[in-house]
Amino acid sequence: MHHLTILEEDIPVDIYRHLRSICGLSDKTPEAAAIGLSHSTHSVMIKMDDQIIGMGRIVGDGGCFCQVVDICVHPDQQGKGIGKLILQNLTDFIQEKLPPSCYVSLLADGDAWYLYEKFGFRDTLPESKGMYLKK
Repeated sequence: MHHLTILEEDIPVDIYRHLRSICGLSDKTPEAAAIGLSHSTHSVMIKMDDQIIGMGRIVGDGGCFCQVVDICVHPDQQGKGIGKLILQNLTDFIQEKLPPSCYVSLLADGDAWYLYEKFGFRDTLPESKGMYLKK
């Protein structure tokens, strides 16, 4: 039986980049990761025994607008409820620490929308359409 620990602390750059890579998310340079991670509104990591196996963050201004990002779980540990632990931690933070009028959004990759929907996230269409600028 493995021991899971929820860590609400800054995510180290090397762990952040490693988890993003093995989970199939886009690479971030060490410089970009260091800047971005230092501006997190809230961060959570899941530690199994002595290894970080999952993470998630909330970024934004902490008052008016925030976005849930970087949710990923090591491929060997997917399908075991780790993603739910991460989402529960993030949604608890949203409910307890962010003002009620804060607009919280996320972009769901692949079938991840199914998990996010269980935590109250809804499709923005037709009220609004999510867009991004590719640099």
